[in-house]
Amino acid sequence: MSGVSLSRSDPCGSSPKTQRQLVMGSLRVIELQLVAFIMVFSASGLVPVFDLAFPVFTSGYLLLLSRLVFRPIGSSSRSSGQKNGWGGYVILGTIIGLFLALAYVLGRFARGDEHSVESEIPPLFLLSCQILTENIISGVGGFSPPVRALVPMLYTVRRIFVIFDWVQGVWIINNSSHLSSAAEIKDVAWVWFGRGLAVANLSYFSINLFCFLIPGFLSEAFNQYLMDQKINYDQMERKKQLHPSSDRQQQQDKNST
Repeated sequence: MSGVSLSRSDPCGSSPKTQRQLVMGSLRVIELQLVAFIMVFSASGLVPVFDLAFPVFTSGYLLLLSRLVFRPIGSSSRSSGQKNGWGGYVILGTIIGLFLALAYVLGRFARGDEHSVESEIPPLFLLSCQILTENIISGVGGFSPPVRALVPMLYTVRRIFVIFDWVQGVWIINNSSHLSSAAEIKDVAWVWFGRGLAVANLSYFSINLFCFLIPGFLSEAFNQYLMDQKINYDQMERKKQLHPSSDRQQQQDKNST
């Protein structure tokens, strides 16, 4: 749901193996870029300790869930758990939350206004960690749909609180001095660009959480997981009916031991 579960079409009609190699190569490039962003944001000293620790604890929590509670069953470990209809909405979120926000931060640094980006760095850091986690989970496999659906939900919940601090920073704390009568037009434009971007992020990810992730994406993931459990149970029952003697022999062996 964050936006960088990418695939690449091959106009030359190459083999499926070649297409997989292209996709994996592009994902590796994206993951390396995300790791670079995360390292830069962490080293900047502008990410609070709680937000630095959040991806670590979230990853550990997801691993525990995948091994103890929502274990992968059959096709659930290979399916993406996302409908193609999410594509446009996901791309819009990546543009608003990552590309435009990163452009705003870089523009502020280029103008020598480092103090105004303190509230913008934590949302970028969390979104980069979310996209990296989603790509790793999708690439590695072995994770059930509920675990994959919890990744964007957990990160979005935390990021909404961080984005709210961003909104307060650009509307109340940092930018009041830039809107004086003597301010240049480009300075005023930068201020309103940051304000609009903060409000757009807060609106987008709030709607995303309460209108799409929780009622749609998460429920769909749990429905798929329950369906996979039922299919797996039916397959086991059919095997027992087809080979009743082998089941009895296994039970006798267990009793004898």
